[in-house]
Amino acid sequence: MKNLAIQALSALAVAFSCAAQPAATSMVGTVAGFGTGTPSIVVKADNGQSVAARLTPDTIAQRIVPGEKDLKKAVSVQVSDVAIGDRVLLTMDGEAGGALRIIVMSATDISKRNEADRLEWTRRGVNGIVASHKGDEIVLKIRGLTGETQATVTVGPKTTFKKYSADSVKFSDAVEAKLADVAPGDQLRARGTKSEDGAQVQADEVVFGTFMVKGGTITAINPETKEVTVKELTGKKSLVIRLTADSQLKRMPDMAAMMIGGRGGPPGGMPGGMPGGAPQGGRGMPGAPGGFDIGQIVERMPQARIEDLKAGETIVVSSASNAKSDHITAILLLGNAEALLQMAAASGGGRGGASGSMGGMGGMGMGGGMGDLSSLGLGGIIF
Repeated sequence: MKNLAIQALSALAVAFSCAAQPAATSMVGTVAGFGTGTPSIVVKADNGQSVAARLTPDTIAQRIVPGEKDLKKAVSVQVSDVAIGDRVLLTMDGEAGGALRIIVMSATDISKRNEADRLEWTRRGVNGIVASHKGDEIVLKIRGLTGETQATVTVGPKTTFKKYSADSVKFSDAVEAKLADVAPGDQLRARGTKSEDGAQVQADEVVFGTFMVKGGTITAINPETKEVTVKELTGKKSLVIRLTADSQLKRMPDMAAMMIGGRGGPPGGMPGGMPGGAPQGGRGMPGAPGGFDIGQIVERMPQARIEDLKAGETIVVSSASNAKSDHITAILLLGNAEALLQMAAASGGGRGGASGSMGGMGGMGMGGGMGDLSSLGLGGIIF
């Protein structure tokens, strides 16, 4: 995870500061470029500030694997091995502005680590909306293409809990929590020992948060400010959605084409190599009892760009639960989501939509009323 790299580099920064020269300063950031005149490296710090440091024959460059917090595990590399996009801990001579030491986690290594970690959370984990918890058991609702199922997460004294901050979309800002902090309606992800049918997990780790999910139709797109304006499907209010470097932007493929692809039509089927269509024999996908987990399907979709969005298309967006009513920062924005909303409407069973901060879609006239969008599991568990 990118956030694990941030945490590891931050820990290294603290450790290295103890041994650095008195006038030295350290910062964690991403390599943004290199000077073409005087040899230098440009690093954009996590606080948004860009700093250029001169490279000298005495500049020390070392590489460390993502997640490692022990400086003794760093290996020497050439400064020329450092690339744009790499995460670095840069230590500079505070007076002369020269780069004393560069500790780098390569973007390629971080990407591989991220993918391996995501696969591990899928293989050994479960993701859903908290229905209830009693004693050491948490019951989750999981929305799939064939309806809603349940899974049980069992926790113990060694289970670790983290809760997303109410004012941040970053996993690195999640805070330590406990079982008592988990509430019905929270989105929760657990990883541990998973039963063969995916319906039970003995959790080693639990991550959860309270998010709101809304749907709307795009009325304006501003690529320069990274803002998307939509008209909410409930109440028809105007909503401005801000995208940041930590937001995930994805776009649903054509749902009908995916379903056809799973029944002998065009190859490819579901994103991530999963076959389209309903599971045969009611067995469903491993890790998603009773059907395909929509959250996992979305997770496997490739990243999109703001330029891929179009005025008039329907989107679903998740944000922190304390966001202002007319301006929100997206955790996940899912474009071309009309088919997903139709599924939510159909699975509502004719009930009126939920109201309140969770963005219920009642009154759309689709399938007798929208169910609560939060139950789709598209909240904010984004690593």
